[in-house]
Parts: sequence; C-alpha cells; structure tokens
Amino acid sequence: MSLYALGDLHLHFQVQLKAQRQLTDPVWQGHEERFRRWCEALLRPEDTLVLLGDHSFGRKLAECEKDLDYIRALPGKKILLRGNHDSFWDAKKTVQLQEKLGDELLLLQNNAFLYRDYALVGTKGFTFEGPFYLNRQGRIIDWDREKEAEADRLIEREAERLRLSFEAGKKLGARKFILFLHYPPTNIREKSSVFTRLAQEYGAEQVVYAHCHGQSRFHDSLLGMHGGIRYSLVSGDFLNWKPCKILD
Repeated sequence: MSLYALGDLHLHFQVQLKAQRQLTDPVWQGHEERFRRWCEALLRPEDTLVLLGDHSFGRKLAECEKDLDYIRALPGKKILLRGNHDSFWDAKKTVQLQEKLGDELLLLQNNAFLYRDYALVGTKGFTFEGPFYLNRQGRIIDWDREKEAEADRLIEREAERLRLSFEAGKKLGARKFILFLHYPPTNIREKSSVFTRLAQEYGAEQVVYAHCHGQSRFHDSLLGMHGGIRYSLVSGDFLNWKPCKILD
C-alpha cells in the first residue's frame, strides 16, 4: 500500500480551454493520457492518490462530470483537495457535494483521512503572489499593499480551516500527519508562514503542495527539508505527469 500525490490536472473534457499555457506548452499536450498511463503503471487498487486541486475548468458540477469520471476511473483510492480553479466546489457546501459524488471521490476539507498511522490533512491554502515591484537587478523593492491585505484575509481563513483538519486528524487517533495544500506554503519573499508554523505545531512530517506552473515558478516556495519537515512540489507539469510517491 503506497500513497501518491499530484496536483493541477486542469481537466476540460466539457468546456472550452482558454489557458494559454495548456494550449501551447508541450508538457500539457495529451497530459490526460500520460497521467492515466502513469497511474495504471504505478498504482494498485490498495494505493491512495491525493489530487491537490484544480481538477476541472468546469464552473458548475454539470460541466465537470466527464472530468470527475476520468478521475474515478484511475486506480486506487482518490482523495481530492480544493484548488483555486475548482469553481464547482463551494467549501461551505462540501458535505452536500460529498453526498453527490459518493465515496469513490473523497473530499479533504475541514476533515482528515487515515492512512496507516498517519492523518492526511489539508486545505486549499493561499499566499500573496504580488504584484511585486523589482529594481534593475531583479530584487523585490516593494509590492501592492492593498492586494497583500486582501491576501492576508484569505490566508487567515484557510489557516482556520487547516487547524480544523489537524484537529479532525487528532480525533481519529493519529499523532503523525502529512499536510496537503493547493497553494505553496510560502511565497517568493517568505521563509515561513502560518502554514509552516501550523505544520511545526502539529508535527507534520511532510508538506505537499501544487499550483506552481512553469520553470520560472517551480522554486517559488520551500523544497526539501526545512525545520525537520520535507516540502514537496507536485504540480503535474513539474512532475511531467508521473505521480509522486509520498509514502510506501
């Protein structure tokens, strides 16, 4: 039994694709088929696959049905986290959405799931992404303070949701945690955040995140070991669509 993760499938079987990168970047061409083949090669029925948000470009559930059917057909147990493009998923109506989807697709929102002796916890997260203002040497000299204040409000909300998830994991009897976020835990000017501090507070062994696309964005946040916690980026284009094994 193994645990795998990948984020940002950006499926669009029922809607018109408008994302320029997916229209032109070779790594996105036929990515659905490449990911499916990797899953069929690597995952067994007893394995678990965590998908870290941005599942579908459909804005309503009816526009996501084929995308979700694609995910259902993948091998293993599927756990879904909410991403910034997942308009079909209202966080406040997660219980109702879970009832509609059934137990083939499990939604990670204000709750936790057991994997062996670990609790899998998570939330969409958020981070301030600018705009940042650079000098001629490319160093950040300032940023949009109004947008930063708006981001801080969203970060606070997501931090509260993450704490609910950690506490749900504790109620399940877990004392070991793996944390999943859609957004990176820090932005390009941060070395820590409320999300890294919560990971430290609850003793998470790993923080797994997505959202960062393209070579210029792959190092926007923490990678490798920091403060005794392993940080991993699992955006699909970063992994070239091969699911990342998180635990054996």
